[in-house]
Amino acid sequence: MSPFLGEFIGTAILILLGNGVVANVVLNQTKGNNSGWIVITLGWGMAVFTAVYVTGQFSGAHINPAVTVGLATAGLFDWAMVPMYIGAQMLGAAFGALLVWLAYKDHFAATEDGGAKLAVHSTGPAIRNTGSNLITEIIGTVMLVFGVFYLASPGFTSIDGELLQAITIDGQQVGFGLGSLSALPVGLLVLAIGLSLGGPTGYAINPARDLGPRIMHAILPIPNKGSSDWGYAWIPVVGPILGAVIAAYIFMAF
Repeated sequence: MSPFLGEFIGTAILILLGNGVVANVVLNQTKGNNSGWIVITLGWGMAVFTAVYVTGQFSGAHINPAVTVGLATAGLFDWAMVPMYIGAQMLGAAFGALLVWLAYKDHFAATEDGGAKLAVHSTGPAIRNTGSNLITEIIGTVMLVFGVFYLASPGFTSIDGELLQAITIDGQQVGFGLGSLSALPVGLLVLAIGLSLGGPTGYAINPARDLGPRIMHAILPIPNKGSSDWGYAWIPVVGPILGAVIAAYIFMAF
């Protein structure tokens, strides 16, 4: 499997299972309706675990433009590969959102609340404050990417051997990412971020995770869906990218 396809499939899995658990909780007449925040955060943690476990061997399972930019900033990934990875992640996120809509199509129709329908696709603030929302996304992504560095850097090993996954294309090494052995630690890290830092903004911490499905929300024929909230949409993109760069510089400093 090519790294492009690996990132596409990995991000699609991430969104299918991650946005899928949100749909199960917030849409009407589902088996999991109103089951709560713990179910959502656990579902997202398992979504990350599954995506990394399946595709880590093929692409390093960045599945997040912030992770890709962070690794490149720290010198662990070739900048020339960044556009290709981000393109695959965006397409995978959009495709995953499409699958969630197909799976829950009847429940979207049964739900009157347009805000709930948007929440299935993308994040939004509990209290709308541009500065605070941006800072929250930065802090959450610093925690994510800083943690990923210690799983993906060549110096990190475990009893089972290195968790480092070298990424090669046509026999040439282009950087590092997460191997399948990293799946559980990274999934638990995302679970911890969601439980501890997810309250203010819904912890996007991933530009593709938010923007790809938000675009699908805008174009899919979802009845009475309301606004896609484009005024907020830049925060889950800019905040994670800034957080990733900050995490890279902290990592390099130590």
